[in-house]
Amino acid sequence: MEELDRSRAFAKDVKRIVVKVGTAVVTGKGGRLALGRLGALCEQLAELNSDGFEVILVSSGAVGLGRQRLRYRQLVNSSFADLQKPQHELDGKACAGVGQSSLMAYYETMFDQLDVTAAQLLVNDSSFRDKEFRKQLNETVKSMLDLRVIPIFNENDAISTRRAPYQDSSGIFWDNDSLAALLALELKADLLILLSDVEGLYTGPPSDPNSKLIHTFIKEKHQDEITFGDKSRLGRGGMTAKVKAAVNAAYAGIPVIITSGYAAENIDKVLRGLRVGTLFHQDARLWAPITDSTARDMAVAARESSRKLQALSSEDRKQILYSIADALEANEKTIRAENELDVATAQEAGLEESLVARLVMTPAKISSLAGSVRKLADMEDPIGRVLKKTEVADGLVLEKTSSPLGVLLIVFESRPDALVQIASLAIRSGNGLLLKGGKEARRSNAILHKVITDAIPETVGGKLIGLVTSREEIPDLLKLDDVIDLVIPRGSNQLVSQIKNTTKIPVLGHADGICHVYVDKACNVDMAKRIVSDAKLDYPAACNAMETLLVHKDLEQNAVLNELIFALQSNGVTLYGGPKASKILNLPEARSFNHEYCSKACTVEVVEDVYGAIDHIHRHGSAHTDCIVTEDPEVAELFLRQVDSAAVFHNASTRFSDGFRFGLGAEVGISTGRIHARGPVGVEGLLTTRWIMRGKGQVVDGDNGIAYTHQDIPIQA
Repeated sequence: MEELDRSRAFAKDVKRIVVKVGTAVVTGKGGRLALGRLGALCEQLAELNSDGFEVILVSSGAVGLGRQRLRYRQLVNSSFADLQKPQHELDGKACAGVGQSSLMAYYETMFDQLDVTAAQLLVNDSSFRDKEFRKQLNETVKSMLDLRVIPIFNENDAISTRRAPYQDSSGIFWDNDSLAALLALELKADLLILLSDVEGLYTGPPSDPNSKLIHTFIKEKHQDEITFGDKSRLGRGGMTAKVKAAVNAAYAGIPVIITSGYAAENIDKVLRGLRVGTLFHQDARLWAPITDSTARDMAVAARESSRKLQALSSEDRKQILYSIADALEANEKTIRAENELDVATAQEAGLEESLVARLVMTPAKISSLAGSVRKLADMEDPIGRVLKKTEVADGLVLEKTSSPLGVLLIVFESRPDALVQIASLAIRSGNGLLLKGGKEARRSNAILHKVITDAIPETVGGKLIGLVTSREEIPDLLKLDDVIDLVIPRGSNQLVSQIKNTTKIPVLGHADGICHVYVDKACNVDMAKRIVSDAKLDYPAACNAMETLLVHKDLEQNAVLNELIFALQSNGVTLYGGPKASKILNLPEARSFNHEYCSKACTVEVVEDVYGAIDHIHRHGSAHTDCIVTEDPEVAELFLRQVDSAAVFHNASTRFSDGFRFGLGAEVGISTGRIHARGPVGVEGLLTTRWIMRGKGQVVDGDNGIAYTHQDIPIQA
């Protein structure tokens, strides 16, 4: 199961933020202030302050900065003889006193430049034992935040009663990480961000190439798996202290992020829900499994659950789909919130407009998905249907019946709505399912998977549908030809080819959707303009959208070609021409006829006649969906008979090539192959057959004593 993103926990509800910056971030080499980093941090905090966030800063660095200044002063005032003597360690409390004033002076200077007022608050561990102190602390901080002042906290190490401010870990708080956690709780913050010198919490030392960044910390899973490296080179506790503080705060109800203070705008990225650093949250265990399952475990569990599903009555299986449809509508806001974050991340990453369009889950799309699931539920039960019945011999009856394939592995890219269609088809057809969606739709897929599996009764189990989270798991799954029965890749040509070349499991699917509309000389012009416009513009990113417009040569002379071109260009379609069309229409020449734009762009070419169109489609098409627009029935029939594609239309938009529009309820994909299923693949394409024989004690015995009749028996409706 895939982990839900941290944005689910807090991104849209944050008002008050505690930010803790560590010594390793504040200071650079030699203990001097890292002016560039600290300046960037102040700019981030000032911007948040102006945006209406309440910002509280906890800053380390005073002891390290004071030590650097005192060593310099000691060096300046020492004779050569003094320098030959053993050098004693500087008193930590003295370092804290000297460094704190320097640190605060910098913050004041920097914030003044940004037109922000900052205030220094030094606290001691013992102060928090006093209820009156805590009450006054809350009142003072509230007053400051109301005035848009940024409070800057630090432990008053100079007069601390600790034996050594950088060693003693006793008390209510023991370092600035635990102080930040304490303040987040005491001041009722919505979020705590701990800035470190690494990206977040790793499974081992960050310098170890085998260590992996943990995006969401689950105490029950990770606390015994992590190997900590050395502590911070300058501060007190390093990552061990941060994790302890983060766990304490998170399990008390404050979401915590540990992330790098070196990367510009990390705080802003966290607040926008982007995947930055490591999240600690009290509900994290609900978002991801405590134990990892192997690829085989997932496949076996899906098969076992599918057998439980098949054992249910037809009415019970139908009810599961109704429950899923209801759950989709009930969770619309949650689904859209996760989806919006996927879309924002994709846009920030610079993904093509067509890919972003595939990601979007609008209220209308969610409602349509729920409707398609209900329609699927209302269809005739596909499992166990008698397809053929034969009397083999007297009293010996054989039935050919429909049966689930078993376990399906579907690999799809970008479109989260595909997950709903695929899952509902798998349930209706009685199959177990493993899903691997594109990383672009990570959050959307995770919430949709959760909504769907939560609607599956415990008698079947949510493991009926497994969500594969890592690309690294795919090679292992493709080896499991003994437990996975069919692979359906939905994505790029490269994805489909790669899967076909690396598995023994049967593969069903299509690589490209290079769909053609051929406008014949005998067309109805208004109809042609409607069909061409719809085929390209209804959903340009779909695999059944028109990518090439073929036009009979005679239509150039009567201006119909120009009308078709105008209909597309006036709606923002970018046109590229083939060798003939580019000269006639003065269009830039297309790089290739074998190109799927998936956007508001297409290729135009002029052909001699219907035979030229058919030849062009066979040479450059992908055998997906092709259409002819003509009023000549003979030409239409010729096109329908000879074009060797999965779907061939006469006077209808290529956009009709869809499982839902075909009345299949939904589709798991479109197959351009010729084995098992072709075209939009609905429930029927996810079924196989098996034979049921009922006898009265008959035996073969060398075929002696048995009279074969092989008579067809009518199937009762």
